[in-house]
Amino acid sequence: MASATLPLFNCTSWKQNNGRISGSAKFRPNVRATLAEPRPGELARGNINNNKNNDNIVRSLERSLKAPLSSGRNGDAEAEARALARATEATVYDPAKLNDKYINRPLKVFGRTVEIFFGLGSFALKLALDQRSGRLNQNKRIRAVELRKILTRLGPTFVKVGQGLSTRPDLCPPEYLEELSELQDALPTFPNGDAFACIERELELPLESIFSAISASPIAAASLGQVYKAHLRYSGQMVAVKVQRPKIEEAIGLDFYLVRGLSKLINKYVDIVSSDVVALVDEFARRVYQELNYVQEAQNAIKFKELYGDRPDVFVPEIFWDYTSTKVLTMDWVDGVKLNEQEAIKKQGLDLLELVNTGIQCSLRQLLEYGYFHADPHPGNLLATPEGKLAFLDFGMMSETPQQARFAIIGHVVHMVNRDYEAMARDYYALDFLSPDIDVTPIVPALKNFFDDALNSTVSELNFKTIVDGLGAVLYEYPFDVPAYYALILRSLTVLEGLALYADPNFKVLAASYPYFAKRLLTDNNPYLRDALIELLFKDGRFRWNRLENLLVQGRKDSDFAGKDALQPVLKLLLGPDGEELRTLVVREAVRVVEAILLGTAIDSYNSVPDPIRTLIPSGSANGFLRMNENEQATMLELRDRVLRIWGLLRSSRGFDPDLLQPIVEILQQPEARDIGGRVVGGITQRLAARLLQQVLRPASPVPT
Repeated sequence: MASATLPLFNCTSWKQNNGRISGSAKFRPNVRATLAEPRPGELARGNINNNKNNDNIVRSLERSLKAPLSSGRNGDAEAEARALARATEATVYDPAKLNDKYINRPLKVFGRTVEIFFGLGSFALKLALDQRSGRLNQNKRIRAVELRKILTRLGPTFVKVGQGLSTRPDLCPPEYLEELSELQDALPTFPNGDAFACIERELELPLESIFSAISASPIAAASLGQVYKAHLRYSGQMVAVKVQRPKIEEAIGLDFYLVRGLSKLINKYVDIVSSDVVALVDEFARRVYQELNYVQEAQNAIKFKELYGDRPDVFVPEIFWDYTSTKVLTMDWVDGVKLNEQEAIKKQGLDLLELVNTGIQCSLRQLLEYGYFHADPHPGNLLATPEGKLAFLDFGMMSETPQQARFAIIGHVVHMVNRDYEAMARDYYALDFLSPDIDVTPIVPALKNFFDDALNSTVSELNFKTIVDGLGAVLYEYPFDVPAYYALILRSLTVLEGLALYADPNFKVLAASYPYFAKRLLTDNNPYLRDALIELLFKDGRFRWNRLENLLVQGRKDSDFAGKDALQPVLKLLLGPDGEELRTLVVREAVRVVEAILLGTAIDSYNSVPDPIRTLIPSGSANGFLRMNENEQATMLELRDRVLRIWGLLRSSRGFDPDLLQPIVEILQQPEARDIGGRVVGGITQRLAARLLQQVLRPASPVPT
């Protein structure tokens, strides 16, 4: 949004001009004058005299003059209740009612169908002619402008499609991205008179009793409404006021009726599409209709702030409930720059990739921690503030990830890293992609064929789009039914990756996400994630220390990682009655580690002895008392060094506490694990004894003459 240098006018002049905007000299673009507040008594008398027969206005003014005593901000339960009362008649998406409404209006339906067909059809025809004549690249800018104008002319439903495309540099050329980005907040405006009349009608208050000044024109115009910058009369605080477009419900209702009808035909006749397209359309339509209820959006913003506003690098504006209704939303004004405006961000001394990474980390918390996420994060809704914070705006379209799916998504990433394709296939049950009666065995080879090639690179080098495309090929080939929430998750992450690609074409969203996954695996007590961690760390009865070290290195990159919480889920399982199998594995690995530390120390001690004395001591060589060849010795030293590095990582982690070792002590005190220490000592004794016996029984190599 722009800064505070725009012309504003005195709101009192709106009423004095009988609600008309046209060219009145009373609209003075004088910021200094318009910020001066008249005394409350004078304001009240002036309006009461002009409306002495209107008791509702009198009561409204009396109520508004008490506003300074209560800001109506977040946490004001009474103000929120009043806003909810104003939203009792909000429209909700009902496909049956839309069908009843438009089935008897064939001319209107036919007219809109023709409008859409000719709008998009003419554009497709021009592209085909450009390609045939070899002028496709030459005419990109011209066609991009035409597409933006066509989508704008077709209305809000198609504008939202354009907004989605504007964040996908992998799908659209730069010329299209630049033009379609204007659909985020630079759409045609509707008259100020309609907007101000809507504010008064919705809030049942005269405009001048709410604001002392308001921008002379909209600051931004989006698909469903337009935004003004204003100063509250009771406090002078700067706010953003969003007002809904007139007759918007009629426009989107007809479009969704047509799109839903087309979806039915796709479900019936297009075999290559296995998903329920009607369900996807219904889900999207419900979200758009929720956007039409600004009180619901305000509640969404409050919930979002409660869940994610605690991060120091995230900003969520507060709501003014007294000035919010179904079609009017008033919240904190946010000065900031859109994330796709690279030059403006650089001029402020900010790093775009850091801001995008903040968005990714916050999105991962939304998707996988609380399950409540912003489903429309296009650049117009994500601002970089001068302080370097990422500000989230526009909370009309929100969605939720089911709890079971949150853990399944994390587990799916672990199984992908582990190349466990059978487990990946079983994850689709938990993700609700497949019904339990479907056999996943035939899906495993398809997953293996794709990911064996994709994972030739390290996981951190995988592009999110590559994964989505690969899984998409599998989804089309087998009987998957993709839930609607999953499509919104993909859109959210691909938007963030698209924003990052503006600054760095080699950006990989999975690499930026992996610290979060590592932290959750190491610290989450959920049984699904605990089992996934054990599955990742143990293979064929051996502990993979390199995987643990990598998880700790990655997990420490997450700002919320605490060393004291690492591995606690596994340690708790060791304490439990179901941990015998894991205890057996741990005892076996503990024997290896202790042996590596003891013998490694002996080898280091031997190597530190001066050469003249060293010749008198049996070494750790094949002829020495340890009976180790060079490869075995190197493996043992590597294990010891890796374990010590891991211990160093834990000790240097934020919030590390020596009490981390307490659960291990508790294991020794549990009845079912009382002999675990003896088992470890016994195992070490046996291995050292075997080495000694090997030394005694094996003849020395002949000394060369």
